[in-house]
Amino acid sequence: MFVPETLMTPLRELAVEYDRARVDPAFQEELAALLRNFAGRPTPLYLAERLTARLGGAKIYLKREDLLHTGAHKINNALGQILLARRMGKQRIIAETGAGQHGVATATAAARFGLECVIYMGTVDMERQALNVARMRFLGAKVEPVTAGQATLKEAINEAMRDWVTNVRSTYYLLGSALGPHPYPMMVRNFHRCIGDETLAQLREREGRLPHEMIACVGGGSNAIGFFFPFLDEPAVKLVGVEAGGEGTGAGQRHAARFATGGRLGVLQGTKTFLLADGDGQIDLTHSVSAGLDYAAVGPEHSHLREVGRVAYASATDEEALAAFHTLAECEGIIPALETAHAVAHAIRVAPTLPRETILVVNLSGRGDKDVQQVIAREAAEASRPQQVA
Repeated sequence: MFVPETLMTPLRELAVEYDRARVDPAFQEELAALLRNFAGRPTPLYLAERLTARLGGAKIYLKREDLLHTGAHKINNALGQILLARRMGKQRIIAETGAGQHGVATATAAARFGLECVIYMGTVDMERQALNVARMRFLGAKVEPVTAGQATLKEAINEAMRDWVTNVRSTYYLLGSALGPHPYPMMVRNFHRCIGDETLAQLREREGRLPHEMIACVGGGSNAIGFFFPFLDEPAVKLVGVEAGGEGTGAGQRHAARFATGGRLGVLQGTKTFLLADGDGQIDLTHSVSAGLDYAAVGPEHSHLREVGRVAYASATDEEALAAFHTLAECEGIIPALETAHAVAHAIRVAPTLPRETILVVNLSGRGDKDVQQVIAREAAEASRPQQVA
């Protein structure tokens, strides 16, 4: 916990209440019922036959979190934390969002239980994720634009934490990724571990064996940590998190790859972890075509898993993610979120190098409805640029 003294007491109270809830059968039963009947769990494990055939290597499965209510994995954690908020008597919910999926999930959960909801979102992200802004407002949430700094996820978290400090007695901060001060990284991981638990059971039923490799995109790292966690004690399973390589990870290029470029240890927004910063400790500017991956830090458990060598971290560029976005849509009839497309890009890269009997599983963490207009605008802009003559 690296937070103002004002927040130490509510964080400790939250940790104590979560420890009670996690062993409370009534809490777990209510959450399980919501995940099943409201969110739509379990999600399918889908064999991508045409993509597998096109690449000519490992068999590729997709864990279909995109089929959940609201269109992404974020609803798992939102429902878990909203039950905690009710348990603690909080009537006002605040959250941050980048790509908008956590904001939509939080607004959905708040609407389900009749709670006031305020979502902080950078104006840059509001512009490129206009559909999700509209969805949040339809669900009754107030969307607060954040104009400071890069006006993306980092600044949205700053504003949410300022709100929490000011209104800590009445307000619950529903943090959306596996980062921030304890107990948030642990809670978010545990609320998302249903992804990995289901995958493990489904693979045993479908294949009778473990996969060779599991792949997930990593911004803060919520979908990845839930996906990986049940497999951490299976050393034969390779676990790969894919960061946003942006325009490339070379000197002077814009990206959000904390590990690929040797990010440094530091403290940001309540937690000690790896982040992108200059020699003076000032946070670097970041970039990604996906609004959900351009965060300057990564969840602390991911930093630990990299340090001990249990999880490998790769990156995919904007262009690779866009190509994967189109490939999956055309091959399988599934339009992925641009965040998820980074994981798909890595699978496309490695599958042809592996024997046909091996299994890759990609966590398809979100669907791409929210990104369609952004992709259209980007490709139209590129088509209108003057062509260079060789």
